[in-house]
Amino acid sequence: MKSKYVVLGAGRQGTAIAYDLACFGEASAIQIFDQDQRLAQKSARRVNQLSDSEITSGSLLDVGDRSELSNVLKGIDVCVSAVPYKFNASLTESAIQAGAHFCDLGGNTDIVREQIGMASAAKKAGVSVVPDCGLAPGMANSLALYILERLNSINAAPRQIKMYCGGLPQNPQPPLGYQMLFSMDGLINEYDSLVYSLRNGKVRELEPLTELEAVEFPLPIGRCEAFLTSGGTSTAPWRYEKSLQAYEYKTVRYPGHCEKIKAIRDLGMWESGQTSIRGTKVAPRVVFAHMAGSRLEFPDARDLVVLRVQGIGEEKKSKRPIKIQLDLIDYFDPVTGFTAMERTTGFPTAIVAILQAQGAIKPGANPPDPSVPAKPFVAALLERGFDLRETVERPLNLKD
Repeated sequence: MKSKYVVLGAGRQGTAIAYDLACFGEASAIQIFDQDQRLAQKSARRVNQLSDSEITSGSLLDVGDRSELSNVLKGIDVCVSAVPYKFNASLTESAIQAGAHFCDLGGNTDIVREQIGMASAAKKAGVSVVPDCGLAPGMANSLALYILERLNSINAAPRQIKMYCGGLPQNPQPPLGYQMLFSMDGLINEYDSLVYSLRNGKVRELEPLTELEAVEFPLPIGRCEAFLTSGGTSTAPWRYEKSLQAYEYKTVRYPGHCEKIKAIRDLGMWESGQTSIRGTKVAPRVVFAHMAGSRLEFPDARDLVVLRVQGIGEEKKSKRPIKIQLDLIDYFDPVTGFTAMERTTGFPTAIVAILQAQGAIKPGANPPDPSVPAKPFVAALLERGFDLRETVERPLNLKD
């Protein structure tokens, strides 16, 4: 049976999501909505051209208008949110009331908790709600679930999960060796909010931009650095508190980035409160986001994404430690014009939406790692041509 999808937001990720749905979603119709009608129509035209179809349309919508949103969601199978996370709780309520499955890119744990609190209403409506479906949180957590299931399948008790992820320019440029690949507000939120990790079986509250370590990837990427940032673990540390010793996430950047970005933070450039400068009130965070964002967008620059998920378990008979590692490296696609960040954020979100439309996700409200079936998710990644590589190491020296 064909499915009807609504994608809210016609930006980078919304367009990538709609394209994947057009290619793989068995869709009868895909409607892209945005507060900018021309952007929505442009996005729809691009999707139709790339997918060689005419099933995608673009229209005007203010997602804050609950009445109009309700009309849009009537008869829709799945609603996908690619708008700023602040809207996701109210969008979830509207989707449940309309009887539509809902998923989003997430990015804010407090809002995700609010969405999880709607589980009973979602079950009653017979729909699934899956927040945090992008790259990290999102695909990284689904791959972590896949590793946990793999460890159990070989009779090893899971102990630790560690995730490393970063969107990087293929040719880094000064001043930060970084390329703006998504919202500057979202990036600052990751860099400036508290980090929640599972350590020694207990949830810990940690400072962002700390615990710097070196991490190696195959050439031509080579040596990078990784450090704590907010959001990548989503709600998993609390969920696994009784079953794992560790569940952690770090962001990957080229060497030297963390030191520079900490200096910017320490100079007060991310403060959200207003200050008066020569009689004019400004918020440093808004000014920085405006000025820095445009200077980190390099026309025609090509990006890459690195994702590494490690799981350590203990063989139940021998008591030997064993490590399973998944590595995914993706690059800008010159054929479609989608960046690696769009591909690795938008496509996994679309996979979740498709699984929802197929009834493969039970009614309720949960992030991907307890709700999205891991094997079908990984199979869908491979179907899209992602280079996902698994290595198994045993016996393992835990001091390494």
